[in-house]
Amino acid sequence: MIEKTVLNSGWTLSCNDTARPGLPETIAATVPGCVHLDLLASRLIPDPYIDVNEITNDWIGKTDWTYRCSFEAAPDDDRVQELVFDGLDTVAVIALDGEEIGRSFNMHRTYRFDVSGLLKTGANELTVSFRSAYAYGAEMEKHYGYRPNNYPGPGNLMRKMACNFGWDWGPTLVTAGLWKPVRLESWDRARLAETRVSASLSGGDGLVKIHAKVARHGDRAPCRLVATIGGITKTVAIGAGQDEFAFELRLPSPQLWWPHHLGAQPLYALTLELLDDAGGVLDSYERELGFRSLRLDTSADAHGSAFTFIINDVPLFIAGANWIPDDCFPSRVTAERYAARIEEAKAANIHMLRVWGGGIFEHDEFYAACDRMGMLVWQDFLFACAAYPEEEPLKSEVEAEVRDNVVRLMSHASLILWNGNNENIWGFDEWGWRPIIKAGESWGLGYYLDLLPRLCAELDSDRPYYPGSPYSGPMEIEPNADAHGCKHIWDVWNDVGYEVYRNYIPRFCSEFGWQAPAAWATIAESVHDQPLTPQSNGVFHHQKATLGNDKLIRGLAGHLPEPKTMDDWHFATQLTQARAIRFAIEHMRSHREICKGAVVWQFNDCWPVTSWAAVDSAGAPQAALVCAAGRL
Repeated sequence: MIEKTVLNSGWTLSCNDTARPGLPETIAATVPGCVHLDLLASRLIPDPYIDVNEITNDWIGKTDWTYRCSFEAAPDDDRVQELVFDGLDTVAVIALDGEEIGRSFNMHRTYRFDVSGLLKTGANELTVSFRSAYAYGAEMEKHYGYRPNNYPGPGNLMRKMACNFGWDWGPTLVTAGLWKPVRLESWDRARLAETRVSASLSGGDGLVKIHAKVARHGDRAPCRLVATIGGITKTVAIGAGQDEFAFELRLPSPQLWWPHHLGAQPLYALTLELLDDAGGVLDSYERELGFRSLRLDTSADAHGSAFTFIINDVPLFIAGANWIPDDCFPSRVTAERYAARIEEAKAANIHMLRVWGGGIFEHDEFYAACDRMGMLVWQDFLFACAAYPEEEPLKSEVEAEVRDNVVRLMSHASLILWNGNNENIWGFDEWGWRPIIKAGESWGLGYYLDLLPRLCAELDSDRPYYPGSPYSGPMEIEPNADAHGCKHIWDVWNDVGYEVYRNYIPRFCSEFGWQAPAAWATIAESVHDQPLTPQSNGVFHHQKATLGNDKLIRGLAGHLPEPKTMDDWHFATQLTQARAIRFAIEHMRSHREICKGAVVWQFNDCWPVTSWAAVDSAGAPQAALVCAAGRL
């Protein structure tokens, strides 16, 4: 059996910049976590969420850092010993007792390093040295050449959470650290190296497809895999020379899994056990599966071409919201916090969350909670608002990350779409990128139209893939057309009043929204200006949108008088957000025979800020959430 030793304790952090004054030589570190949280816990920095402290913390992302821990080990020539890192943020050198064992360049994938011949009896020192993402980004720009990026920082030149570098609702807090768990795994003879599981319907039965790869060590003896679900068991013999195999299980007439507004969410426990020839357990795998059919209809019709999700043969009008990372430091988001946020979405009659491409593939607990609660998930691949090189080493990192995460997430009943990117095709077509990108220079299209669909077809053919949001189908049609595919509506808010929503009848609207400040209690806790005004330093710093406050005031025109006090400003702008969202949703739903989805930007916030969120970073509902609850 695999033995797993969690290495999440005993870590210290040190700054590699010896010229940095005021820092101790070693700092207590928490894993999972990041440099910012360790410095904050040791009271070495002010809270970056408070007032304008974000600015004074800017140096952290421009500095190199090293994590260290010591752990006990017992070398065994008969077993493979591997260090497994579920999440390294981002560019790092990993060493064991001073000897380099590997490097990381990707926040979004798992790394596994064989240390069988390196471990020593007793204490072993593990170090992870992180390079500044800014320094690595500058090096990569020299390597690839410049690529347009609508937001600051080099997030498009590496595989790191893009909104780390700042967004129009988020601060610039460029993190480094071990943001997911670390462990030492010890195993003999064989383990499950990759397990792909999908659940669908076939002729009224539940169909479970299992594709597994086995890693071997030693004599490569025959073994077998025993799969059990709903009282059905199947045993598959694995020959001595066999490292990959596939088979199916049929579960007669399972209860159907539904989104929460249409029915229940029955889940069936699947267990896989890899056994040796004597019946000993070598490795195991467990998942909860839901059975439902799924299609995305993009066929041509009298209005253009459809964009309709069909679940269990029922065409849906999708009432949704966009989901961003729920904290700038994702290791702080617990299973309980995910569940609370999803419950808030359900209470607002939201039944789909779109995990947006400038953030992360969320933790397993997020998708498991969505399965249990009947919350549909649209998952972007992690490309947003920028041109991306398709050359090495980025291309191989993209492929490795996609393989990791498709395999990890494809068993979830709640997951209904893989989406190629956020606004990049639109950006190339309409944001002035064409003259900047030289002829023959890559900008990401090969990912969206070739690499990603090929990987999805290979790994997860039961779930639809779509190249982008917005996207209209073929490249010959402008990418944000009303009559085709999915659309983003952003001239409303940016340029005109919310009554202009009535000018659009999209086939599916995957982004639209209106700003408002956070709840009053959230502002009072995070900003201490005296007096507190819309233009005071702290309040204005927590408004990241270009001319955001001006647009808030412009949006009141014709609806409410211009406010004279902070109280009036807060009330009027929150009320206008609620009215704008209600107006848009009612309009799109009134055309539901054509428009099959309204996905508001955005559901949640990652820090206290004036934004488009329905729930602020403290979990306080905005007026827009209450309004949406009655309209979705």
